[in-house]
Amino acid sequence: MTNSIQPIFILPEDTKRSAGRDAQRNNIAAAKAVADAVRTTLGPKGMDKMIVDASGDVVVTNDGVTILKEMNVEHPAARMVVEVAKTQEQVVGDGTTTVVVIAGELLRKAEELLDQNIHPTIIAKGYRAAEDFSQTLLRSHAKAVTLKHSDILRNIVCTAMTGKGAEAHREHFSNLLLNAVTDVANTDLDILDSIKVEKMTGESPLASELVRGVVLDKERAHSSMPRRVENARVVLLDCPLEIKNTEIDAKIQINDPTQLHAFLDREEHLLREMVNVIAQTGATVVFCQRGVDDLVQHFFAKRGIIGVRRVTKSDMERLARATGGHIISSWKELVVGDLGSAGVVRQDKIGNEEMLFVEQCPNPKAVTILVRAGTVHVADEIKRAVEDALGDLRAALHDGFVIAGAGSMEMELSGALRGFARTLQGREQLAVEAYAQALEVIPRTLAENAGLDPIDVLASLRMAHERGNLWAGVNIFTGEVMDAWAAGVLEPLKVKTQALSSATQVAEMILRIDDVIVNAQAGKTLRRSPSSEMDEM
Repeated sequence: MTNSIQPIFILPEDTKRSAGRDAQRNNIAAAKAVADAVRTTLGPKGMDKMIVDASGDVVVTNDGVTILKEMNVEHPAARMVVEVAKTQEQVVGDGTTTVVVIAGELLRKAEELLDQNIHPTIIAKGYRAAEDFSQTLLRSHAKAVTLKHSDILRNIVCTAMTGKGAEAHREHFSNLLLNAVTDVANTDLDILDSIKVEKMTGESPLASELVRGVVLDKERAHSSMPRRVENARVVLLDCPLEIKNTEIDAKIQINDPTQLHAFLDREEHLLREMVNVIAQTGATVVFCQRGVDDLVQHFFAKRGIIGVRRVTKSDMERLARATGGHIISSWKELVVGDLGSAGVVRQDKIGNEEMLFVEQCPNPKAVTILVRAGTVHVADEIKRAVEDALGDLRAALHDGFVIAGAGSMEMELSGALRGFARTLQGREQLAVEAYAQALEVIPRTLAENAGLDPIDVLASLRMAHERGNLWAGVNIFTGEVMDAWAAGVLEPLKVKTQALSSATQVAEMILRIDDVIVNAQAGKTLRRSPSSEMDEM
């Protein structure tokens, strides 16, 4: 009598599993789908995407990371590619579409190698070698940049804004951004922390301005407070201007009306003391990170003091840098030396919204760029373009190096990698060659999005680089080869180095996955095999 082998179930019933080539193909297909979703947005002639969420809110943008965030991607491998875009946004601030497109193309080329029965670890090793070679070559070609190179920095801003909502007014915004960076660059802080970008609708983008101070989406706490104070003395408080609740449960027993009046009088006396201590320092404007009692608001209004409550921590820090004041955690400890100063503090109505301006600060270390546009969607897109350009400026100044764009460096790296591949032995050579081909996706996509013939463009670029023209890139307006550096198409080195590093890492990680287990019922106990049940009997 033969013993029948019963199946042993170690996973829940609804678990879905794919292994081997099926798992690799599915993951690569998902990553390529993400790359294809944003690929048409790359370059000066890239198109926009409209994303409508479940509530009907509309986002119109060609910013890669914004598109991927709004798409609500679910596939686990695809989410890994989205995380790469988010990392690029956090570390650099720009180049999110570039990193996703390169990652997708690396996986596309890897799939061709997998079809030739080349092991994923060999492909990953070749990719790592190609990336290391590319990083070294990039740094050898990069040129130094400092705050003194205003022309280079202006070209970086214009390049970042080309193809986005702010392109028509990029010269105006480049002046605003350079002036803003110049104001705050000498601080020890990140310039993105010191430059706030605020948006308002109702005007042309040319009405956008640089406020040497802070613009708050806030109003005065009380309508009787003045709308404008000149030569303001500013107090910054991180404590409530109201009666604190006890930290333990307490009960007060009152036996007659005089005790009640005494209790209320004591509260009023304490609130009046708060106002007196603040007013004696000469303060004319008070920003409070917490609540402000109604009676305190009344006393402020009678003394001609502007009071603002519930100011965010980030805005409080910017106010401190702009006005030179100190953030105080107790109103009892306030002294004259803690006050900041501003030329004007005013509340102004812009469109249908009230905004508070703290401007004309003597030596501001925090400034605000007020972006204006005709509609909300346009204002949002211009704000994203300005933030991308700020990220590029920060990356260029922090890293200290810049390179040319227009696909020039990708073509230079591609040609050099082909030569590097010939020095290798074994199948890694094929992986390095695949990496070289993958980098050409950037100039090819630029040409495709501009309606040019990508084959002709790539052939012309290869010839130019073989002749030693390091900065040969594609002119998407004429379809001809141009000197990208001379044309002012410049990017921070950090954009390319971070993009190559992140794209290579995510491609390697996805390639090394050969088993995907999706547990549909999280938290469910594992199904036990019949044999294990028999053992316990």
